[in-house]
Amino acid sequence: MSRQDIAARAEDLRRQLHEHIYRYYVLNAPVITDGEYDALFHELAAIEAKHPELQTPDSPTQRVSSDLQTDLPKVEHTAPILSLGNAFGADDVRGWRERIGRLLPENFALDYVVEPKFDGLTVVLTYTDGLLTLGATRGNGDIGDEITPNVRTIHTVPLRIPVSPDGPPAPRRLVVRGEVLFLKQDFEELNRRMAEEGQPLFVNARNTASGALKQKDARVTASRPLTMYCYAIVDADGNVPGTQWGTLDYLRRLGFLTADGVIRQFDDLEAMIAYVEGFEDRRHDLPYEIDGLVIKVNDHVIYDDLGVVGKDPRGAIAFKFPAEEVSTTLLDVVANVGRTGVLTPTAVLEPVFVSGVTVRQASLHNYDLIEEKDIRIGDTVIVKRSGEVIPYVVGPVIAARTGDERTIQPPETCPACDSPVERDEDEVAYYCTNPACPERVARNIEYFVSRGAMDIEGLGERGVRLLLSEGLIHDEADLFTLAAETLLPLEGFAEKKVQNLLTSVQAAKERPLARLLGALGIRGVGTTVAGMLVQQYHTLDALATATVEDLEAIEGLGPHTADAVVEWFATPRNRALIDKFRAAGVRLAEELGTEKTASNALAGLTFVLTGMLPTLQRNEAKALIEKHGGKVTGSVSRKTSYVIVGEAPGSKLAKAQQLGVSLLDEDGLLAMIGDTP
Repeated sequence: MSRQDIAARAEDLRRQLHEHIYRYYVLNAPVITDGEYDALFHELAAIEAKHPELQTPDSPTQRVSSDLQTDLPKVEHTAPILSLGNAFGADDVRGWRERIGRLLPENFALDYVVEPKFDGLTVVLTYTDGLLTLGATRGNGDIGDEITPNVRTIHTVPLRIPVSPDGPPAPRRLVVRGEVLFLKQDFEELNRRMAEEGQPLFVNARNTASGALKQKDARVTASRPLTMYCYAIVDADGNVPGTQWGTLDYLRRLGFLTADGVIRQFDDLEAMIAYVEGFEDRRHDLPYEIDGLVIKVNDHVIYDDLGVVGKDPRGAIAFKFPAEEVSTTLLDVVANVGRTGVLTPTAVLEPVFVSGVTVRQASLHNYDLIEEKDIRIGDTVIVKRSGEVIPYVVGPVIAARTGDERTIQPPETCPACDSPVERDEDEVAYYCTNPACPERVARNIEYFVSRGAMDIEGLGERGVRLLLSEGLIHDEADLFTLAAETLLPLEGFAEKKVQNLLTSVQAAKERPLARLLGALGIRGVGTTVAGMLVQQYHTLDALATATVEDLEAIEGLGPHTADAVVEWFATPRNRALIDKFRAAGVRLAEELGTEKTASNALAGLTFVLTGMLPTLQRNEAKALIEKHGGKVTGSVSRKTSYVIVGEAPGSKLAKAQQLGVSLLDEDGLLAMIGDTP
């Protein structure tokens, strides 16, 4: 490429980047993903590094981005809070080392520290005489938004340092930098709580964390289970470590949370490159989201002497993983039929490479979400795939519309059997009304044999579809009448596989009644609800006679689930299915008094759990209560004995206070069963 062509390309990249910056920060209507922006930015930075004479004062490489909010007080940082240059592969890392090597004595040895590049919001905290006195966002690098009351609500932010008497003494003034984010399980729990309260779900954890941290009301921030990881000292009055490795250890001993499972120290460049390249496969095993790793020169004096180029310190670089968000065209929307008849819209996409695979389809969740986000056929849409998660459509790029896009309507008939589609007024889902719909039947049997249901080994989706197509099964009960002589002629059913399958089928006949009930595909009846029903009705025949009023009297069982249960047992096909189970010898009753209890300390008491407990997971707390004779339900009523309240409780706490229901924390629960820490 000639110098003239290179100059033209640099000018075109600057033009594109300026437009995307304007769309992102001013119009709030980006037309490309962050990953696509990074690729353009990196290309321009590479050109300017090779041809510095082409760099212009208005180049996007010369500016620091800003997240300042106009309605929050402003704070001037004691030192610039810089961002980082990017590397997208091993050669980029070697190139970075070569560039900084030119500023060092010949053959100068360096060692490095590798840390996670958190996908969160940067915060800067100031401690005076060991007390947290100021919290701010990064802002534009020089000035940030003050958010002191909000960061005080984050439990991993120490209000006083050192946290432990054994920790090192705090400097008179210490300014540290960290990242606020949602742990994956906390974000999932937050969305579960939002769904429970009938509120819209959050889609993007980073944006949700940012919004929570910039609330004017700190009580809103407190209701979001945020976490902060600390990784740098910005400024200090007093002695602090002279290396990054020492800094991380020092911060840890002061009481800050650090990313101990990821950080590594290297004195060999190639060993470090091997580590960062290999970490992409491990990124999704972490409890938080990262989009890369940060490589830093360990020695702070050398790091500072290397200086800054543009907006980036020379002594560090971010090794970015492949983008997990891309833009592509939505070609069509098809409805997939689930085992309970729910119609789930699926996006048919112009094939696009994202997070290591080519994606042609993605989830659209439900039709209400399509309407809410105004997603249309023909739209340019943002698609995200994180780890092994099914790709989903984040939303449309409104600014890219041409006017030819078409709105998406829910189907009026089932795409598999052409039966009418129904929807309850206060529910999101659309349903196929035909219980004998061939797709519903197939999906139901696939779920029935799965590990979480009846656990029939050796029969996955492909095997179920083959047995259906061969006419060997028509419903779940037919699985218990399978014989070796009819299975052996089928492709893929060798003698050993058939023997194992039939052994597993026999074992499934003795599964607990709650497992069978939860496997039947009754709308709203999963493992927890199935257990509640079996506690009340100890046989399938008894449950079949229950009325909606009977079922609604069970605490924690909603009217929609009650209707669904009664409707399921009223369907002739399902009554015939129960008779076939009985004829095949499947267990249809639950023996009473077989479960061991540790005590009757909680006998006759009903509990509701809300928020995150300090040491017990929700399922552990439930099992503990039941082990000591108590009962756990999902909703608060006047019949509730106690509400167990953890960190970041939901609306159940307010309901309990409204009804005057007694509250307990984890220690109070343990004290009731005589198991105090």
